[in-house]
Amino acid sequence: MASLGSQIANFFSGSDNNTREGLNGLFIDELRGIYYAEKQAVDALGEQADASTTDEVRNAFLQHQEETRGQVARLEDVFRSVGADVDDKTCAAIDGLVEDAQTVVSSTESGSLTRDAGLIIAGQKIEHHEIAAYGSAVTLANVLGYADAARLLQQTLEEEKNTDRKLTQLAESFINQRAASEDDNSSNSGSTQYADQQNTAVNPDGTRYSDSSTTTGYSSTNTGYGSSDESLLGGTRSL
Repeated sequence: MASLGSQIANFFSGSDNNTREGLNGLFIDELRGIYYAEKQAVDALGEQADASTTDEVRNAFLQHQEETRGQVARLEDVFRSVGADVDDKTCAAIDGLVEDAQTVVSSTESGSLTRDAGLIIAGQKIEHHEIAAYGSAVTLANVLGYADAARLLQQTLEEEKNTDRKLTQLAESFINQRAASEDDNSSNSGSTQYADQQNTAVNPDGTRYSDSSTTTGYSSTNTGYGSSDESLLGGTRSL
């Protein structure tokens, strides 16, 4: 019987046929789960965009929805590159995360910035799931010697990381601060209405002020945070 060291070496070199067959089945199974998740995400992103309060958050979800459609097509290329049928399988994780996002909508006030903050949190939970799934798929593709598949999956992985960074930047640019102000004002006066989300905000005393910073955020790319594992509120790191 081969030593543990030899087994490990054979595993990573792809020389262990039994292990390779098992890993190949695992890889295809993972692809099918990701394929299902991405198709669910397309629909969920549309729902999140419709429920958003500000144009910035709405556009963020719509942009990523279009990007996700491209990721679905790319996954189909991955299936073909490894000679597997394009198919999916139910992924309970994405179903639960989508349900979480729907709960945010039902539990927050329409037209509130609190809803936008909650939607961004829900969106980042989905992104972190996808980052983990794609990262694992890239590793399996490399171990199995599927160079084309690994390249395509890595491309999507980088897109998911970039989307996560953009959502963090968007939240920290204005959503969290204003949602807190909204909550403070609501506790003092009973309710706060945002007549013009793009051009005005509410001071704690209830007066409105102009703020051009609302036009920034999601449109600024590749700035802010280098790690995809930043938490939303306060920019704290989970690493």
